[in-house]
Amino acid sequence: MSKNYFFTSESVGEGHPDKICDQISDAILDAYLKQCPTARVACETLVKTGLVVVAGEITAPPEVKVDIAKIVRQTINSIGFDHSDKGFDGNTCAVMVALEEQSPDIAQGVDEGNGLHKEQGAGDQGMMFGYAVNETPQLMPATIQYSHDLMRELSRLRKTDGAWHWVRPDSKAQVTVEYKNGKVARIDTVVLSTQHSPRDHNKIKRQVVESLIKTVLPSNLLDANTKFFVNPTGKFEIGGPMGDSGLTGRKIIVDTYGGHGAHGGGAFSGKDPSKVDRSAAYMGRYIAKNLVASGVCTRAQVQIAYAIGVAEPVSVMVDTFGTASVPDERLVTCVRALFPLKPKQLIEHLDLLRPIYKQTAAYGHFGRDDLPWEKPDMVEKIKDHLGKFEAAW
Repeated sequence: MSKNYFFTSESVGEGHPDKICDQISDAILDAYLKQCPTARVACETLVKTGLVVVAGEITAPPEVKVDIAKIVRQTINSIGFDHSDKGFDGNTCAVMVALEEQSPDIAQGVDEGNGLHKEQGAGDQGMMFGYAVNETPQLMPATIQYSHDLMRELSRLRKTDGAWHWVRPDSKAQVTVEYKNGKVARIDTVVLSTQHSPRDHNKIKRQVVESLIKTVLPSNLLDANTKFFVNPTGKFEIGGPMGDSGLTGRKIIVDTYGGHGAHGGGAFSGKDPSKVDRSAAYMGRYIAKNLVASGVCTRAQVQIAYAIGVAEPVSVMVDTFGTASVPDERLVTCVRALFPLKPKQLIEHLDLLRPIYKQTAAYGHFGRDDLPWEKPDMVEKIKDHLGKFEAAW
């Protein structure tokens, strides 16, 4: 990539139809993990006007009882779709459930002591990526972090500030940053669309620009040439599932790094940690963030790949894009020595068998200090390991 360029990322609000589905799926996952930490959950959701469909595979002991319809309704209402005037109502929508147990052919590769390999294996084949960069305090790319910040603040205002009574739950934000010499130089364009009750477009734009965008985004990155597009079609009254259908797992770039780095293709929401397309992606972020936080590099991308039913990764890769003070091959050796990469080990290290997932289903899975894969707690171990290498070299 050239050193001078423009890059754009988007985020969507919790009332976006796809994000409604992610939140329902993860709320169901949390409900099962709360009663049974070893439950196997692969739960997907579809929404459209007046309808929610929950489907997938869930395996748990018979004493575990989860009221799926109740969780669906509570989740939708908490998002703000609680009245037919908004186009969707969690109190009255139909809820269809089609859940079965996990396939025994898959289970034998994941259950410890079964299958061809006796260790707990990966729940599927695939490659997972983690990424970190020193553009923001969260070590996230600026474009996606700022997009999330706008969406999170709009939701807070909608729920707590009477001056924003006209805002409804469905929304999107998009931020374009101009990079010079590979560094964030300025914000070039901000696009924000929010569902609303009947209201003059000029009033909406003025309030959003002055009282949201300019208060959330760093003022030193905004200038006279920054462009603002607010509800650029002129009207956004029909939103949520009435405006578009939604599906779990359809916002994987919003969930990760906004197009920076790479993506293995697997979605996260509704999947328990035995599915490495979720848990190993969290480990990848954990590794990348600790590498950048240690100061050994300013940008890091980590890939971990697995075969279904096999515990040991088939490959581990670190790419620092030429920003590291040691060879990338040395960092791979460091990662393999310090970080647990087998599924059972990484689940235990990050303490993933807990009901912590619904909060991740809106505003991204990364760049949030309250999640275990965001802790920079391996920094000193990385420094010590690399220091010993340098001394020996």
